[in-house]
Amino acid sequence: QAQLHESGGGLVQAGGSLSLSCAASQLTFEHYAMGWFRQTPGKACEFVAAITWSGEGTMYADSVKGRFTVSRDNAKNTVSLQMSNLKPEDTAVYYCHVYVGLDYWGQGTQVTVSS
Repeated sequence: QAQLHESGGGLVQAGGSLSLSCAASQLTFEHYAMGWFRQTPGKACEFVAAITWSGEGTMYADSVKGRFTVSRDNAKNTVSLQMSNLKPEDTAVYYCHVYVGLDYWGQGTQVTVSS
């Protein structure tokens, strides 16, 4: 089964930047689209960004468009999320996701943006 491991979260001031990374294993990484989601306590999991298997296509939630950039390195089996101009409302646990017959999620990484 696919395994995903996120890293790179932390505490940043509003207006700052963070880069998240997700390392994937136990799957043929270059065959699958990858996604990023986030969740805050008491709220449903929210889509953030996705990238096609080739990296040529990307999609973003309206709330992060123009501030976040998703990318992937198929040689390293990693997908990244570069976040800039962060806002307090971006505070959440961020999860990497892939669908390989089932939904697979990483353990999540906390991003906290202080005002």
